[in-house]
Amino acid sequence: MNLGIEIGGTKLQLVTDNMTGQITQRFRYTVDPTQGANGILTQIAATIQQLPEPPQSIGVGFGGPVDWQTGRIATSHQIGGWSGFELSDWLQKQVPGTVVRVENDANVAALGEALRGVATGFQNVFYITLGSGVGGGMVINQQLYHGASPGEAEIGHLWLVPPGDSSPGQTIEQTVSGWAVDQQIRDLVPQLPDDSALKLAVQQAHMAGSIGKEARFLHPAYEASDPVARMLIEQIGSVVALGLSHVVHLFHPDAIVLGGGLSLIGEPLRAAVRQALPRFTMKTFQPPPIVLIAKLGEDAVPIGALELVKNG
Repeated sequence: MNLGIEIGGTKLQLVTDNMTGQITQRFRYTVDPTQGANGILTQIAATIQQLPEPPQSIGVGFGGPVDWQTGRIATSHQIGGWSGFELSDWLQKQVPGTVVRVENDANVAALGEALRGVATGFQNVFYITLGSGVGGGMVINQQLYHGASPGEAEIGHLWLVPPGDSSPGQTIEQTVSGWAVDQQIRDLVPQLPDDSALKLAVQQAHMAGSIGKEARFLHPAYEASDPVARMLIEQIGSVVALGLSHVVHLFHPDAIVLGGGLSLIGEPLRAAVRQALPRFTMKTFQPPPIVLIAKLGEDAVPIGALELVKNG
């Protein structure tokens, strides 16, 4: 039995497999930020004790930069107490003799989608996660690409507007992360006509006390022919395509996978990225790589974590 663990800023998932990568058990918890890293570690330890047998291998997808060679956490941008934590050593103490591999969660999700998800059959796959942050991962011949420590494929930190003496600049993550898009929608809603499908959906949610994650209304509003929803999706797609053009020029992958919460916009977002990408890609590289929507959903990181140790 192998154990796959996803450690995020809002959720913790642990899954086991039958040594073939098929999930046999699943444990899902909501992360309490006030408990910090210790709260998450306590949940992991308690869950391991519930397993019918000790896992032979443990793969981890962690929501933040890590040293993949040692399993040491650099930091978490959402949860306190992780900086410098030796996660691999801690897990080996929980399960003596087990093999542990720790990777950034975007890398692990990339592996999941390349080996078990929408991009099976492609040799070189780039995965971009459009969630609370924007990250990336590259899989080459079924293996994760690694640059020099402490990380690689941080596409969200590419500059759209470079910083200057009088400006902090703006990155891709600051423009098309889930939080950034949510804020754009909240800012736009007061200006929209009363019959706007996007405005009606957001206002109903806010009246019910649900503020945040407004981007989830883009797809239904698009389907209702809301012109502002269409405009926002096209803008998001254009910014994502601009970032991905750098990936194309540097690595020229066979396939690009869009994952994370914003990818749930689905085909309208994929089409917007696919339409914009040729504008930013040099003529020699036309047509650009195929653009796909991730299909593993919440299982991308847990399945990728299992693949991490299954193929490691």
